Amino acid sequence: MTETTTEEDRTSGREASGAAANRKGVEMVNEAADRSEAAQAGQEAPERAIDLVSLYPQDMNIYGDSGNVLTVSRRLALYGYQPRIHRINQGDAWPDQVDMILGGGGQDHGQGRIIDDLFERADTLRAAAEAGVPMLMVCGLYQLFGHYFETIDGERLDGIGIIGAYSLGRPVRMIGNLVEHTDSFGDAIGYENHSGQTFLDPGVEPLGRVDADGCGNNGEDRTEGARVHNVIGTYLHGSLLPKNPAISDFLIRTAVEARYGQGSFDPAAAPGSAELARLDEAAAQARQAASARPR
Repeated sequence: MTETTTEEDRTSGREASGAAANRKGVEMVNEAADRSEAAQAGQEAPERAIDLVSLYPQDMNIYGDSGNVLTVSRRLALYGYQPRIHRINQGDAWPDQVDMILGGGGQDHGQGRIIDDLFERADTLRAAAEAGVPMLMVCGLYQLFGHYFETIDGERLDGIGIIGAYSLGRPVRMIGNLVEHTDSFGDAIGYENHSGQTFLDPGVEPLGRVDADGCGNNGEDRTEGARVHNVIGTYLHGSLLPKNPAISDFLIRTAVEARYGQGSFDPAAAPGSAELARLDEAAAQARQAASARPR
């Protein structure tokens, strides 16, 4: 008897595989956070620490977005700083010191689970954004950092309004490898997979622009992502930061110089310069391979 594989079977398989990968990503971030807590045990004020918030890693961590936290943590250590990772899920206490905030994507139900808690933290997050704290918000949290997200079923989830944009759920997903052209970071390489169309308010700067074969924010105006203060919103998964060290180092430089003073970030003095060079070469190879793949 010959078994046939339906599209439903393939979709279920992809979802199961993705869920397993997401669980593994959360475990890896938890392990990294545990190591950072162990390293600072007994130290009242660790030297050259950078406090990094991983926002809602339980519910907003899809398509490898936890890799962004791991990448920043690793690069911080190689630059000679002690990364302190704070995993903030619903109801968790906000840390006294926050130098950087990273958040990922999630399904509609994940957004629904975190929305009340997000609103409770809205004033804190708005103040941090206005103060110049660097942030990277991917996909689902990018949408909720805007004015609102209206799901395909017509349910409206109000956002916290840090990014001037609104998003609408659509029946057709925008999926594929993506190269976007940015003014600040060169070409950014990633993978988009979203059904929400995001439209920027007039005057809001996109992160970059996509070619005709890419979708970006909405598949219409060729914009992708947004930049407000030092907040970056984007639909690029992959995860994004391992393949895009220029964006990683922007976040790191901004966090370090805000905490320790202008000019305090000196890549030339990095104790892990050899390993950073190896990682950057690996990123260059990954970027080349990813940009050559079909949509």
